[in-house]
Amino acid sequence: KQARQLENELDLKLVSFSKLCTSYSSTREGRRDSSDTTPLLNGSSQDRMFETMAVEIEQLLGKLTGINDKMAEYTNSAGVPSLNAALMHTLQRHRDILQDYTHEFHKTKANFLAIRERENLLGSVRKDIESYKSASGVNNRRTELFLKEHEHLRNSDRLIEETISIAMATKENMTSQRGMLKSIQSKMNTLANRFPAVNSLIQRINLRKRRDSLILGGVIGICTILLLLYAFH
Repeated sequence: KQARQLENELDLKLVSFSKLCTSYSSTREGRRDSSDTTPLLNGSSQDRMFETMAVEIEQLLGKLTGINDKMAEYTNSAGVPSLNAALMHTLQRHRDILQDYTHEFHKTKANFLAIRERENLLGSVRKDIESYKSASGVNNRRTELFLKEHEHLRNSDRLIEETISIAMATKENMTSQRGMLKSIQSKMNTLANRFPAVNSLIQRINLRKRRDSLILGGVIGICTILLLLYAFH
């Protein structure tokens, strides 16, 4: 839950961070047109906002890294089965998300710094600035489309993770019930060995138990298929 909360915060921060970086050049050009005495890039509010958001994202990335490390320590502890595929898949998914967010942050930050350096070099050459604004408008539109598609994919991933969590909880409940049924079956076998007349009754109970298990398994399978169909609809 802590990892998903941090991932949601990072997702929102990175979207705002990317929008700030892509709109930087056009905003700086508008300020130059409005006033020749506008301060240079280092004193702009956008630069301060960039530095603040970069620090916040780095802190969130550090927290998410710590949470992933704690989850890895838990999976390696003595009390956790080492062959729990669903648990390892969940941990690996969170690691992949952290890696994607880290890569996206560094890429966006590098692009912003490159744009800022280029703005400093361009200076007051209006022809080059207008050409850059035109190209930036096209890139902004493409970036918005990519961000929307990225958000849809993140939502699908979250839904799949919730489905996996439900399946893991169901598996744990089924394991607990299986242990109880084995204990009851052992006691019933003991009684059957002592009282042969009870053997036929036990067989009928076992047949009903198998039938209920098949029905329960079918219901769980249908629910899982419906959730997956809804997730990829």
